[in-house]
Amino acid sequence: MARSETPRSIAAKRGMLARLFSSSTTLSFSSSLSTTPSTPSTPSSTHNMFSESVMEETIKNVESIITKWDPNSSPITRATSLFHSNREEAEDFLESVKDLRRAMHALVSEHSTSDKLLLAQNLMQIAMARLEKEFYQILFAARDQKNPESISARSSEGSSNLEDENELGSEEEFKTAGESNTNVERVTALAMSSDLKSIADCMISSGYSMECIKIYKLIRKSIVDEGLYLLGIEEFRPSQILKMNWEALEHQIKNWLNAVKIAAKTLFIGEKALCDHVFPASQTIRESCFSEITIGGLNLFRFPELVAKCKKLPERIFPLLELYEALSDIRPDVELIFDTESTSKIRQQAVSSLHGLGESIRAILSDFESTIQKDSSKALIVGGGIHPLTQKAMSYISSLADYSRILSDIVADSSPPRNIAFPEAYFESPNYDASSTPAVSVHLAWLILVLLCKLDRKAEGYKDMSLSYLFLANNLQFVLDKVCTTRLYVLLGEDWVFKHAEKVIQYASTYETMAWGNVFSSLPENNSPLLSPEAAKECFQRFNAAFEEAYKKQASWVVPDRRLRDELKVSIAKELIPAYREFYDTHKAMLRRVKDFEVFVRFGPDDLGNYLSDLFHGTAISGSTSPPTPR
Repeated sequence: MARSETPRSIAAKRGMLARLFSSSTTLSFSSSLSTTPSTPSTPSSTHNMFSESVMEETIKNVESIITKWDPNSSPITRATSLFHSNREEAEDFLESVKDLRRAMHALVSEHSTSDKLLLAQNLMQIAMARLEKEFYQILFAARDQKNPESISARSSEGSSNLEDENELGSEEEFKTAGESNTNVERVTALAMSSDLKSIADCMISSGYSMECIKIYKLIRKSIVDEGLYLLGIEEFRPSQILKMNWEALEHQIKNWLNAVKIAAKTLFIGEKALCDHVFPASQTIRESCFSEITIGGLNLFRFPELVAKCKKLPERIFPLLELYEALSDIRPDVELIFDTESTSKIRQQAVSSLHGLGESIRAILSDFESTIQKDSSKALIVGGGIHPLTQKAMSYISSLADYSRILSDIVADSSPPRNIAFPEAYFESPNYDASSTPAVSVHLAWLILVLLCKLDRKAEGYKDMSLSYLFLANNLQFVLDKVCTTRLYVLLGEDWVFKHAEKVIQYASTYETMAWGNVFSSLPENNSPLLSPEAAKECFQRFNAAFEEAYKKQASWVVPDRRLRDELKVSIAKELIPAYREFYDTHKAMLRRVKDFEVFVRFGPDDLGNYLSDLFHGTAISGSTSPPTPR
C-alpha cells in the first residue's frame, strides 16, 4: 500500500506528525497503560512501559483490520459498508483507530525517527478514507429516504400531470411531505445515534475535522434544501413577486402557509438536534454546520416581506394577516432554533418580515378608511334601502374581526386619527377608554363610525327628509345585524350595541313623525265633540288626501329588515287606526244619509291595516302607486 517516498518527504511527514501530536497526549496515554495505577508514574517509567516494541506491536495489531477495509483495495471493499454489514467489526475498527492514534502520539514523543511512524501515518490515512466514506454513506442513506416522486407533484416524473408548470401541491401532498420529513428525521436519528457521532468523534480527534465537517455540510444542506424545495419554497427576486398576478401570488401564499410550519417545527428543529448530537464537543462546529446547512431559511422567511411590498389593496389584507399570523406563531420556534450569532440573519429576517407585514396591514387599514371617507357616489338608493357602501364596508370590517388576535398586535401602537369633522352626535356613544379597551376594538369601532358619518352625509341627498331618516334607520339596522351576528359583537360589546339600537329607534321615530304627521293631524283629537255633517265631510276629505299622498309617496320605499319593518307598521297602525276608527264609527251613521257617501268616506278602519301591511316592500298593491277605492 505504501508508496516509495523521498527522504525529504519522509522528513516532512515526521515534522508534521511531531507538530500534530503533542507530548502531553503521550503522557496521558502512557499513564493509562500503567499496570500499577497506585504508584505515581515518572517520565522514565512511562518511557519504559510504552517502549518502541509495544508501539510497534500496537501498529501491527491495528494494521490488519484497517487494511482490510481500505476503500481502494478492491471493488468489493469499496462497495461494502462497514457499519451496515458488521457493527461489531465497525466498533473494533474505531477502537483500532484510537489505538493507532495513541501509538502515533507516543512515537512522535518518544521515537520521532522511527520508520513505523510513516507506516502509522499511511494506516491513519486509510482509516480516515474509510471513515469518510462511511460517514458519507450514512448521511446519504438518510437523504435517500426522501422520495421526491411520492411527495411532490413538482418532480420530473410528475410534472407532466400538471396543467401549469407553476402548479402547487395539494393539501394532501403537503401533509404527505410533512409526514415524510418526520419519518426522515426518525430514520436519521436512528442512524446517527451511534454511527455518525462515533465517526465524527474519531475523525475530529484524529485531526480530520475539516474532511468530516465538509461532508456533513454537503449532504445535510442538500437534504434541507431538497426538503424546502419539496415544500414549494423557492427563491424569488423582489421584481418577480411585484410582477406576479394576484391569483398566482395567492397560490404561493397558501403554499408558504402550509410549508412554514413543517419547515420550522420539523426540518429546522430536527437539523439542529442532529448537529447537537453529532458534534456535542464543539459549539463552534455545531454552529458553523447548522448555519450553513439552514441558509435556505432566508428564502423561506424573506417571502412574506416581499409580498408585503406589493400593491396595497383592501382585499389583500387577509392573506397578509394569515402570513403575519403564521409567522408570529412560529416566531418563538425561530428564536429558539436560530439562537446563535451565526444564524442571526435568519432570525432577523423573520423579524423584518413581521415588521413589513405589520406596516403593510396598517397602511391598508388607513387606505380603507380613506376609501370610505372619499366615496363620491351621488346616486341615491331607491326607497331608502341599504347602500352598497354599507354592505361592502361591514362585510370587510366583520371579516377583520375574525383576525382580532393578530390585529391587536398590529394596531396596538397606533390610534385612529381624530382630525376629522364628524357630527357631534356620533361621539355620544360609546366613548372607548383606550386604557381599558383592546386596541382592535377601538380601531374597528372607529371604522364603523367613519362609515356611519359617511352615510349621514349621503342621507342629506334625499329631498324628502322622512326618507333620509328611513335610509339612516335601514343602514344602521344593517350595521347592527352585522355586528350581532359576527365576532364584532364580542369586540364592541353590549353597550355599543344597545346605544346604537337606540339610535335606530330614534331614526325610525323621526321618520314616522315626518312621513305620517299630516295623516295623524288630519283627524280630530280624541274626545272631540261630534262634528256637523259638513265639517265631518271635510275632515274625511283631508284624511283621504293626506293618506293617499303618504301612501303614494312611500309605495316604493323599503325596509329590508323584517323586524324593523314589522315594528314600523305596528307603530304607525297603533297611532293611526284607533283614531280613525273612533272618528269613523262616530260619524258613519250620520254621513250615510249624505249624497256621495263613498266619495268622501273612502276607507274603512280595516282597510287601513291592509294598506299599511303592504308598505316597505318597494311595491304597492297590484303595482299601483295609490290605494284602491274600497268596495
